[in-house]
Amino acid sequence: MRKNCIKVLKKNGEPIRRELLEMNMLDNSARICSERDFLYLPLIGKPQEEDLKRITGDFELIEHDFEEQKGQLKLEDLLEDVPHFEVIGDIALIEDDVFEPEKVANAIMKVKINVKTVLAALGPVEGEFRTRRFKAIAGEDRTSTIHKEYGCKYYIDLERAYFTPRLATERSRILAQVKAGQTVADMFAGVGPYSIMIARKNPDIRVIAMDKNPDAVEFLRRNIELNSVTNVEAIEGDANQEVEKFPDVADHVIMNLPHNANEFLDAAMKLCAQGAIIHYYDITPEDDLFDSSLKLIEEAASKAGREIELIDARVVRSYAPHQLNVCIEVKVR
Repeated sequence: MRKNCIKVLKKNGEPIRRELLEMNMLDNSARICSERDFLYLPLIGKPQEEDLKRITGDFELIEHDFEEQKGQLKLEDLLEDVPHFEVIGDIALIEDDVFEPEKVANAIMKVKINVKTVLAALGPVEGEFRTRRFKAIAGEDRTSTIHKEYGCKYYIDLERAYFTPRLATERSRILAQVKAGQTVADMFAGVGPYSIMIARKNPDIRVIAMDKNPDAVEFLRRNIELNSVTNVEAIEGDANQEVEKFPDVADHVIMNLPHNANEFLDAAMKLCAQGAIIHYYDITPEDDLFDSSLKLIEEAASKAGREIELIDARVVRSYAPHQLNVCIEVKVR
């Protein structure tokens, strides 16, 4: 059978295979094949451009012939139209506008044997703590789980703290930039996906993890113990106030609070040591991806008597029609 697939050098294949699994893009109904120096990883349907951008490393999207994996049940066998869904730990998330949600939920549980609960979102992410409500459609009636990502484990209650697996590759990208002996300030740490991954890289990295949501900080502290890291300082409080305790200490400042990160740029400048890199996330319209956000960063730097140098500006993923999640990275002097 002919399918869309990722063509990648064998030596680089395993990390990409794991990423595709985490993103629910790898088609287990087809057998992975190899030819000469390349692996061919079969995909479920035609991938969206935003999903391809999340895959790290060099690869090529092509069509290729695959052998069927005998006995492997597929969602396509049970559903005429397979909706988008995410898996966090052993919980699958669908939107509440999915047609025949009970049928979809039961199909997911039959095919994804690790899924124990299917939840439907009752609305968008909202409020000061960026949470949302869910209802159980199939399986166990709960919103808590343990999610595994790049060797880390995160306890999360999806109704009490925000978490998305769709930034896994982005977190790994920033991890690669942090060096031993550096200090990282994670201004909106949540349950710790950036902070803990970075802390596990080297015990000589100091991570200052802040969040205003008391539930998120409760889970962050639990996850620090779960991952046996001792170099993360978990702080409950508003980053605009908490930064006063850490002037000029950070080599990296992570500002992953799309929509509102601009309200904390003055505070971020206070954290920055000489030559620090700010990783600034925003939601921007497609006709003004970077310029307006970069101007806000420049204004905050000027107010603090600092200068910035643009290091990188990139699209992380699509967020909504004509809106994209972007990351702008600047060096602060």
